[in-house]
Amino acid sequence: MSEDLLSPQPTDEVLPAPVEVLRGTVQEQWIDYNGHLNAGYYLVAFDDAIAPWMDFIGLGTAHRAVRDITTFSAQNHITYVQEIGPDEPYVITVQLLGFDRKRVHAFQSMIQTRDDFVAATCEVMSLNIDGPTRRVAPMDDEPFGRLSEIWAVHRELELPPGAGRSIAIPATEEASRHPSLI
Repeated sequence: MSEDLLSPQPTDEVLPAPVEVLRGTVQEQWIDYNGHLNAGYYLVAFDDAIAPWMDFIGLGTAHRAVRDITTFSAQNHITYVQEIGPDEPYVITVQLLGFDRKRVHAFQSMIQTRDDFVAATCEVMSLNIDGPTRRVAPMDDEPFGRLSEIWAVHRELELPPGAGRSIAIPATEEASRHPSLI
């Protein structure tokens, strides 16, 4: 097996953080009746950004082909920050928040580049999956080492606003909430 096939892509360098992984433009067909990007297309854009992120951290196409592994998204938490409309350019960046042998916890930001504002964020937990068994499995040393290199840079970054946020209605006299959420 060629070790070249296991090297991280698209670069061997750990770039300044967060890492820019995808540039795009909001398509007209993605716009809803409110005149802004439909909620479902935010997830499409964030999901499209996962492949280049996985290539960057060493769990991408080449590694999957050689090791017969893949990754699954176990959880996504999208926060809509500011409206973004048709034909508006955006970039998606990723910050590593943590990892272990079976999981990668990352924070994606969609930044509208014309006016430079955060349109949305997506906190994602990815799982390392053994291809034949379709079960969570420990990742190999190569991507684990790559994540360690990236972590050396990303651990120094401030926690992004909204990271680790949960969904809840604040307790008030008028609020009705499930008893288990109190």
